[in-house]
This record gives sequence, C-alpha cells and structure tokens, in this order.
Amino acid sequence: MAKTVTTLFIRDDAINLLEMKGKRIKKWASLPLEPGLVSQGLILDEARVADRLKELFNLAKVTTRKVIAGLGGFNSLYRLISLPELPEAILPEAVKQEARRVIPVPLEEVYLSYQSLPAAKGETRIFLATFPRNVADALYRTLHLAGLEPYIMDLAPLALCRTLDEPWAIIINVKLDHLDIVVMADRLPQLIRRLSLPGEALSLSERLPTITEEVDRTIAFYNSSHKEKPLDSTVPMFVCGDLAQAPESWQSLAGKLECPVSILPSPVESPEGFNPSEFMVNIGLALKELLPEKGEASFSLVNFNALPEVYITKAVRLSSILAPVGIIIGIGLLVYMGFLVRNNMAQNAVLHSQLAPIESSIAQEHKEIAALGEQIKQIEAQIEPVEARANIFNTTFTSLGKAREQVDGDLSEIVSLLPKDVDVDLTSVNHGGESVTVTGIAPDENDIFKYARDLRSSGRFPVVIISSIAVEEVEEEEEEVERFTFNFLLK
Repeated sequence: MAKTVTTLFIRDDAINLLEMKGKRIKKWASLPLEPGLVSQGLILDEARVADRLKELFNLAKVTTRKVIAGLGGFNSLYRLISLPELPEAILPEAVKQEARRVIPVPLEEVYLSYQSLPAAKGETRIFLATFPRNVADALYRTLHLAGLEPYIMDLAPLALCRTLDEPWAIIINVKLDHLDIVVMADRLPQLIRRLSLPGEALSLSERLPTITEEVDRTIAFYNSSHKEKPLDSTVPMFVCGDLAQAPESWQSLAGKLECPVSILPSPVESPEGFNPSEFMVNIGLALKELLPEKGEASFSLVNFNALPEVYITKAVRLSSILAPVGIIIGIGLLVYMGFLVRNNMAQNAVLHSQLAPIESSIAQEHKEIAALGEQIKQIEAQIEPVEARANIFNTTFTSLGKAREQVDGDLSEIVSLLPKDVDVDLTSVNHGGESVTVTGIAPDENDIFKYARDLRSSGRFPVVIISSIAVEEVEEEEEEVERFTFNFLLK
C-alpha cells in the first residue's frame, strides 16, 4: 500500500501545503501571508503564522498532524568535504572539527547536518550543510503552536535537487524576493547559491538582468574551480518558480554556455489544475519519504533529516521506568518484613537459614564483577591506539586545511573583484602556492588597470605585476573591434 506524506513550506509571502500518496498528488493548497510575518525564512510573528497554518489545514481538509517541513535556505552553507577513512565512532567529531575549519561562522550559531557519500577505499566523503538556529527554532515553535509535529526537515534548495532526474544540470528557481542557483554534478549539488533580489523591481523583466548576471557569475566560478570537467553546452538548464511563466526569457539565461533551457519537469503525476512549478519544493520534500527504487533513476544522492537533534523525540528507556518501580516495591517489601519481624520473632530462624544461599549468590556476583573489570581493562587498552590515531588525523586535517584555505580564499577574491559593469572575462587562473597567474580578456585597457588596482587594494595580494597587455582584433556583430588580453602575476 502506497505511503501518504504531508509536506509544508513557509515562504516569506505564502504557505504551500501538499499531500501525496505514493507518486500521486492527493491534496494541495496555498495561502498568502501578509508582509512582515516572515522575512528571509525567519518567522517574526509565530502566533499569527500558526493561526494561518490552522486556517490552511482546515481549508485543504488535511487531518494529519505529522509533516515534513521545509526551511528556506537563507544564510545556509553547503560543503563537500573529504576525510581519511575513519571508524564510525569518531566520524561525528571529525566532521565537526572539519566544519569549524570550512564554515565561516561559529558553529554555536547554526545547526549542522551531514551525510556520508560513496567514496574510494581509504577516503570518507561527506556532504555538509549548516543553517541558522534562530530560523529552525522559530519554524519548530510555530508548527507546534499550530498543533503540528515536524518529524523531518529539509532545506529548500536540496528539495529542489531531489526532483531532478539528471546527473548533471543547472537549476534556476526565481521567486519575487529571492533567486536559487544550483549546479548538479554526478548527482550531487556541487554549488548552491540563494540570493535576495531587489525589492523595488516588481516585474520579472526588471529582475531578469540581475538574474542573468548571477547565473553567469555562478557558471564562471564553478568552471574556474572545476577545470577538469567544466560545465558546457551539453549540461541542461532547468527553470521553475516565476520563470516557468516566461519561456521567452529562458534562453537568455544560458548566456555564453548556449545550453538547452527548459522548465523543471515534475517527477510525479499532476492532476488537472495543479501547477507543479509552484509546489516543486513540496514535491522534493515528499520524495524524502517516497524515493524511487535503487538504480531506477538519477535523482540527487543527498537525503538527510535536517531536523535538529534537540527536537528528535527520544524513546523512553524501559530501565528508566522499571528502576523507580523496583525501588518502590523494594521499600514496600522492607516495611512489610519489618512488621513481620516485630510481630513474630519466631521467624528469625527461617530468615537465618536463607542467608547461606544469599551469601553464596553474592560471592558469585563478586566473581562476575571481577571478570567484568578485566574486560574493561582490555577495552581501555584498545581505546588508547584509537585516540592516538585520532590525534594523527587531527594534525593531518590542520595541515591539509591551511593549504586548501589559502587557495580557496585567493580564487574567491580574484573572481569577486572582477569589474561588475564591464565584460572582463578570466581565461585561466593558475595557483602556484606563493604566486598566482591570472589571464583574461577585457574590452578596454583602463579596465585592466582598474582590476589590477582592485586586486592590490584588497590586501590579499601585496604584489600585483601586469606581465603583459596585448591588443587583438575580433569580429563582433560583423564589426572588427579591439579586445585586450592581459596577464597578471599575483604574490
């Protein structure tokens, strides 16, 4: 019998509710939210949003209380990290230590979730995600105010990835106030960006130049750090959200990549009147429980429960119930025996006769305790080499991390300082440890000098040497125009 799941996604401007049975949509509903109730995924008025949730469930006639809830993903960070092959017992601590190195915010301010991925022998691959504690806490409290029980949580960009049956792709999701860009590579979300869009630009046409610029920037950044297998014209691009209603704008998003662009297809059956593009996050949330059979498709490999551990209901241990009950029963027996001894001293002889087997039992228990003590010593001896290995791994993480942090920081700075109002393109960035060689093309010589000054002023590259500037004639729109190639040496 197909399983039924209910998903809930609270955006800044609306709440989406979806109920699915297997891969079939059963019920769906959306309710708008007044401005100021939710801002960038953070619920500001929990009581009013809870009231709107109750209204939505009544409107949709959904009776279940258990839901899969979506987090917007604002200010969330995602990393693919690689560790040596580690024992399962020390993996959580190793992941936390690596997260402190690669996540640029204190871990005390965020919740941390991760998933182990298939890896080569001797290696541990981890997909890591962090998201603000205040956002998750406010969502959990609001759902409970509405009488709902969130037993699974997920981040909206990861839910979008789960709807796609493609190993390589680019996903563009546009809503009124934000933009999601996801690069899928080998069924993994290798790069995820969620950006706020200018509030004053109300129409899609007004937002389109900003969207196109950010898509180009994302593709350039990915390709600069994945030169062994960059994105090319064979990688499809899929759109959803507001873009689904504007097919005339799709191909402009591909830019120089010139890849095919189409609407993000729904992986489930859509009944008449249902717009899957508006509920794609909810569909991705449902697929957390309604996954296809192994080997059936090429959906995302990432699927973990982002519900913070503090909110996961812990099973009541039987011993915690039996121990107090046993104590109470024991006290009652002692009181009862006291009365018997006081009222009938003749039973002393019987009680004394029972001491011998009790003492024998105690002696046997002492022997068992001694045997357990020997086992504890053996286990403690085994723990010491494991701790020594953990210390070696920690030292290795630190030394490898410093080099990687330097390279990542340099590349990010080089890309982020590119002039934003002119068409300056990087053709290569070669990092040699102490120096970086940067080559590119610019329409004007002054743009090259400005870029060099910006790099020097950043403070990261005290020495910026313009190795060469050359002019070349290129044909653009049947006209010969001059383009300048340049080569920088950064130290």
